[in-house]
Amino acid sequence: MTEDPATIRRLYGRSKGHKLRASQQALLDTLLPKIALPEDGPLNAETLFGDARPLHFEIGFGSGEHLAGQAQAHPEAGFIGCEHFVNGVVGALLHVRDKGLKNIRLHMGDALDALERLPDASLERVYLLHPDPWRKARHEKRRMVNHGPLDMIAAKLKPGGEFRLGTDHPVYCRWSMMVMGQRADFDWLAERPSDFLVRPDDWPETRYEAKARRKGHEVWYFRYRRVSSPARR
Repeated sequence: MTEDPATIRRLYGRSKGHKLRASQQALLDTLLPKIALPEDGPLNAETLFGDARPLHFEIGFGSGEHLAGQAQAHPEAGFIGCEHFVNGVVGALLHVRDKGLKNIRLHMGDALDALERLPDASLERVYLLHPDPWRKARHEKRRMVNHGPLDMIAAKLKPGGEFRLGTDHPVYCRWSMMVMGQRADFDWLAERPSDFLVRPDDWPETRYEAKARRKGHEVWYFRYRRVSSPARR
């Protein structure tokens, strides 16, 4: 039986890399429980941060450079970061500890499981940077940029909220432009090539992005505004 892309939750690859050092394991054991999302129940700014602050949500934060940079730039907002890769979670915890960040909450697991627990129209921004491209054609349905995940992202964004997508993979770039072009609930904010070929000033560079640049890869930066329209054209 063919899987429905709207219901697929395994949108990522492996979850572990090199063995953790003792100091890294200690961060997981001590700091993560203090800033981890509750295991169940609804999520909102009040339950996570104790007030009604704006919320940002990052899907797959890598080692946390972008997440930490945005949290530093917007201390008035709350940031929810989701990453299944344990080494990446450790990287984010290092940023939280070393930079004294109080406005970050982390989820080590599937981002969609956390996203669906938020109220509709509750997010100012959603970030999806360098997602797994799932290169093989038979794996297209596992890409995060598919209508199932995008329907949920659209539902959770406030009208006027922003969805940011970054990739250095040409197939994923073309795929994303095709899929997003089929939607009437997002407006692409690019007016000229430089709007998606040059990283915006308020878009912190990630370690993965810097590595892609060193390899000579092009990087594309997409910004979409949530509008009040049906999901698809």
